[in-house]
Amino acid sequence: MKDVLVKLKGTQETEDGEKNKIELVTEGKFYEKNDSYYLLYDESEISGLENSTTSLKIKQDEVSMKRFGDNNSKMEFKKNYKYNTLYSTIYGNLDMEVSTQKIQVDIKEGKGKIFLKYKLLISNNMESLNTLDITIS
Repeated sequence: MKDVLVKLKGTQETEDGEKNKIELVTEGKFYEKNDSYYLLYDESEISGLENSTTSLKIKQDEVSMKRFGDNNSKMEFKKNYKYNTLYSTIYGNLDMEVSTQKIQVDIKEGKGKIFLKYKLLISNNMESLNTLDITIS
């Protein structure tokens, strides 16, 4: 396991045109196990997920994201794949559907980039188009 710097850039655009952007730079841990890469980092107040930790399991054509702490969720990203899950917050549980449109993984020797583009449907009524651009160095 090695220490890495994680840069995250995320965008969210709702159906009514509202756009939100987030940028976060944090320290994380990176390692390789059983033909997969793993990235762990703590969320912050900036992301709205303070007191939560995010863990990514990364393969060439799929990424699994787990969050645990005050906010618990699991999302799977594979191109043209819909993943249904439960999003648990301190305010209650919400049904969530993740539809991956694009996934790019370029990691070598513990450094690289991950790009995800996906639609998010929460409780069958709030839909957004999201991107997540992660740089590991």
